Amino acid sequence: MRRKIKKYILIGILIYCVYFLLDNHIIFNGIDFYFLKKSELNFSYTFFELQDKKPETIMEIDDLRNDGIGNLLVDLNIIDEKEKIRLENKYNAE
Repeated sequence: MRRKIKKYILIGILIYCVYFLLDNHIIFNGIDFYFLKKSELNFSYTFFELQDKKPETIMEIDDLRNDGIGNLLVDLNIIDEKEKIRLENKYNAE
């Protein structure tokens, strides 16, 4: 009985880990990392590295832009609010 309970707990933990990866972007910036909630459950851009990427390159990715990567870039002082709005308008219009 104890074995079955451990097995069910382990399965539950694994299911939660998969769900967490489906529901969040994990954004790396050097040794720091940030979680960004996804708008829909999928594995696209689950792990994303900011280093050595231009803000325009980051903001042109629809999944990240729609999920609020612009706000994270502003919080990290990579771009300012005006630049965020400009890039959002540029890529949302396309």
